[in-house]
Amino acid sequence: MLMSASSEFVALCREQMMLLVQGLGASLSVVYLTQELVEAPANEAKLIPLVVYPETAAGLLSTNALALPKLNQKFLTAAEEFPTPPNKSGTENTTEPHSQQEYLLGGDQIVLPLIYENMMMGLLVTARQDRAWNEQERTQVEHIAQTLTIACILDQRRTWLEVQLHQQQILQEKQQDLLDSLLHQFRNPLTALRTFGKLLMKRLRPGDTNREVAESIVRESDRLQELLKNFDEVIDFQPEDLASLKLPQENEVFVEATVEKDSKPILLLPGTGEKEADCYLVDVLQPLLVSAQAIAQERNLELIGEIPPHLPLVRANFKALTEVFSNIIDNALKYTPAGGKILIQAGQQKDNFQGVAITDTGPGIPPQDLEHLGERRYRGVQAQTEIPGTGLGISIAKQLIEQMQGEIEVFSPALNSKITSPQVPGTTFIVWLPIAKG
Repeated sequence: MLMSASSEFVALCREQMMLLVQGLGASLSVVYLTQELVEAPANEAKLIPLVVYPETAAGLLSTNALALPKLNQKFLTAAEEFPTPPNKSGTENTTEPHSQQEYLLGGDQIVLPLIYENMMMGLLVTARQDRAWNEQERTQVEHIAQTLTIACILDQRRTWLEVQLHQQQILQEKQQDLLDSLLHQFRNPLTALRTFGKLLMKRLRPGDTNREVAESIVRESDRLQELLKNFDEVIDFQPEDLASLKLPQENEVFVEATVEKDSKPILLLPGTGEKEADCYLVDVLQPLLVSAQAIAQERNLELIGEIPPHLPLVRANFKALTEVFSNIIDNALKYTPAGGKILIQAGQQKDNFQGVAITDTGPGIPPQDLEHLGERRYRGVQAQTEIPGTGLGISIAKQLIEQMQGEIEVFSPALNSKITSPQVPGTTFIVWLPIAKG
């Protein structure tokens, strides 16, 4: 494939060859680039002229005025293809070749390969009719060849990056189309699920224990619909929209849309744009415990909830806090093996914070993974298991809590010995939230 050359590289070649003419009296200079022969075997190559200066001398190329050695390799080195020329007496030249391994043709022509990391990209050929080149002039020509080599490399990298960017844009367009289709198809079964949940609630009498299950179906369906709405907003996000994401004013705390520095996708966090308010933890935890209890029974797990009455109010974003506890409880359910236990205890106290501890009897988290817990897409040893996951749940929870001026502490082995033992070390997550000011 022909090495593409930009107009800027061609202009640079002309400028450098003008220096050969004006400064060194060259009568003709040519820059060749390597071209692989598509029709020929892969180990063959040829050179094609890119720039001839002066341009009026281009016709000389057809008369073999600048003869070139035969190139029969795809990748060439100066030592392999440009042997030391014979001296005037016709005997072999015993002196060491020049530093650039130049090949002199007829005494007044110089051929210098443009080589980078043992790959030949082309040649610089220059000739002078009135006199031979001296050592100082050859060094100047070599410097010009080096300049052209560096420029050629940079030009090829630019081309490669443009190709990669174009391919990435095509891939993103395909992914965008696929995401649009999946989200569109997702709406129909979600609407149906929500409708079935409401119908089920109407058929169940008040006080029926199954009514909580129906309410959970409707509640989780509403949550999914809200997340789907956020997806739609992300899909329509434009670069200029990033500039409109301003920091909140003093005493006004929002959960903001954030862009991860090491990740291309835009992450629109739950509760975006909503102010914090005073709320009771029981109002956040109780609906989640109902859903978690159903999942625990299905997976043969014991879920224990301990929420003392009359807990003080906390300052939080209700929707964001729901997402935090949902992610942490989901992890506990996911990584606790069948027959295990999960304990959720509210009422932890420290300074001006109130905490909720979520403890499981899972295998625990290795010390080397604890250091990276909360990093986006980091799963550690869990990545080697068959348990599905994305490494995003704790990262999202940590980010949401920090925006509410709270924090998450992780202990493994678990702190609570009520359900754990040396054989099942488990893990404890404590979510700390600021207590509302009276």
